[in-house]
Order: sequence, then C-alpha cells, then structure tokens
Amino acid sequence: MKSVREIITEPIIPNSFSISRLDKFIVKTDFFNRLTYHRILLVESGAGILSIDDNPYEIKSHEVFLISKGQIYKFENSSIISGYVISFGDCFWERTPKSASNCKAVLFNNATANQRLQLNNSEMSELSFLFNVLLNEYKTPQYINQMDALASYLKIIMIKLANVRITEETTFDSQDYLLYRKFLEILSTEYRNYHAVNSYAEMLNITARKLSETCKRCGGMGAKEIINGQIVAEAKRFLQFSSNTVKEIAYELNFNTPEQFSHFFKKNTSMSPADYRNQFVNIGT
Repeated sequence: MKSVREIITEPIIPNSFSISRLDKFIVKTDFFNRLTYHRILLVESGAGILSIDDNPYEIKSHEVFLISKGQIYKFENSSIISGYVISFGDCFWERTPKSASNCKAVLFNNATANQRLQLNNSEMSELSFLFNVLLNEYKTPQYINQMDALASYLKIIMIKLANVRITEETTFDSQDYLLYRKFLEILSTEYRNYHAVNSYAEMLNITARKLSETCKRCGGMGAKEIINGQIVAEAKRFLQFSSNTVKEIAYELNFNTPEQFSHFFKKNTSMSPADYRNQFVNIGT
C-alpha cells in the first residue's frame, strides 16, 4: 500500500534554535509537515486554518499554538499571520536552568491538551515584548555564550506560557502538580512501551489510584485517558502518513496482536483503523 499522504520532515536548524517575525505573512503549506523541533507560534493577528495532526484550528488573534516535535501540521487556504514563530530542539532546551524543565513538560508533553492557548490583552502585550527581545538577541552578532542567553530568554517565555495554562501559581508549584508534570515527562518517551497506569505509577513510586486522582485534579483527565490519548494520536499519524500495515502499526505501538490494537483504536475513536485510513486515501496533497 502506498503512503496515504505526502509528508515533509522539517529540515535541520543550526544550533537547534530559531525565531522569526511574521508581518501579515501569507503561508500555505502544499504538503503536510512533520516537526523535528518543538514550535511556538504567537499569533498577534491572523486568519486561516492550521491543521495539527487530525485537528483543524481556525486562526484568530491573541493566541499561541504549541506544537511538539513529531506532530504533523499544514496551513490551509493561504493563512495570514502577524506574530512570531520559535523553533527549538531538546538539545537547545538543555541549556536552560533545570528549574524550567517542568514548564516544558506541562506545555509540550501532553500536546493535545495545550495545543492552543488564548491570551488576554495583558498576556498578549507581555509575550509580544518578550518575543521581540528574544528576536533582537537572536539577530545580535554572535558572541561567547550567546546560546545560553537565548535559552534564558526562552525559559522566561515558557514560564509565562505555563502560567497562562495554569492560572493559579500555587497549584502550579504544588507537589501534586510536580508529580503530574513528571508523569507527562515519562509518558512522552514511554507511551509506545507502556500502556497501563500501573506501569507509570511504579516508575513514580506511587499507587495507580494516586496517579489517576492527581491527573484528574491537575489536568482534568484520568491517567488512563491521557495515556490512551498519546497512543491514539501516534496511531493516527501512522495511519495517515505511513505505508505501514495495521499489523505493523500494532506491533510498533507494542500491542500483542493486530486485533487488540484494532479493538483499542475503535473503542477510543469509534472507527476501525482501516476505516480511519480510508478517509484519507483519496485526499490529494
């Protein structure tokens, strides 16, 4: 079977970091694109459609899109955007102080929950200022430790974004939320290998009940729902953009049999893997 849709992988970025200004920028991607880096799109004003994985979003003013590496996106209908776009890799993020690592976990390790953040006027003004400061630093002639300075500015932006996501700072800094963020961090790298709540609870040295209660309190969803969401999102990418058979996808995602995978997928999407893929067979790129 041929690949259902053509897809382009994001090219390598020097130093795993870039930022650019968009002024009424007309963007339309002819093909779907898979991100190699994490991306932050700050929209001061705009119009159009941005599709991320299987979800279309109408582009509006005063919002932020957070797209994780591995996610697939496409701009439709010649979208117009004014704002900023940041791309950064994990190796660049390692330059930031460790105290900021939890912000990245909250925002990017459960991408579908934080795909779009709506900003009020005050938040928009503050973030536009910070993005502009970072852009000016990025354009400065290179000097020793410049990457560390850029990482520090990025840390500040991520903290501000995390505070948009988590409106109560006391909750953001609580022990339960630290536990929740750690769970998301582990899940982002292990969801193909481990599907059970018990497995993650053991890694965190807590009970499965404690983990589920913490996830509901901090994220609004149970641990199992979050785990399943990660697996379903990756399964959909395989079905849309790869030529892998359902059997191959099942084993890639660590299901024991193709039947077990098909049952799981249908339970979580109300469609069989084959029916889901068939939606896109005749879609042009």
